[in-house]
Amino acid sequence: MGELIEVQIEGVFAAESNGSISRFVLLSDGERKLPILIGPYEAQAISLPLEGTRPDRPMTHDLVKAILDRLNSNLDRVVIDDLWNTIYYAKLYVRTDKEEIEIDARPSDAIALSVRFDAPIYVADGILEAGIEE
Repeated sequence: MGELIEVQIEGVFAAESNGSISRFVLLSDGERKLPILIGPYEAQAISLPLEGTRPDRPMTHDLVKAILDRLNSNLDRVVIDDLWNTIYYAKLYVRTDKEEIEIDARPSDAIALSVRFDAPIYVADGILEAGIEE
């Protein structure tokens, strides 16, 4: 889907339509915007660390970070590299002392982990082209 472009998280938003609420995370390379539909739990998992808020008990993404930290591993980057029938696909690139490991993930989970590790997010250029022009 083309060259990988680094993007930033613009925010997590909600929109109401016909009585139902849709939540999405908005990514941007500064010119193009990519909204990715996410669930309410994932919206909270991304929003809380962006706001600097810590829940009383660790969330699942906090647990994953703690496990990787204890294993002396680090989330190096997140890559959203495929789109099929309106479904985005992502990969986590985890670096250990000896190797880099690629792990398939939902984009929402990958983004929630990226904010906890302060890891960059990359999106394939072809996917950004299908997004929203500013």
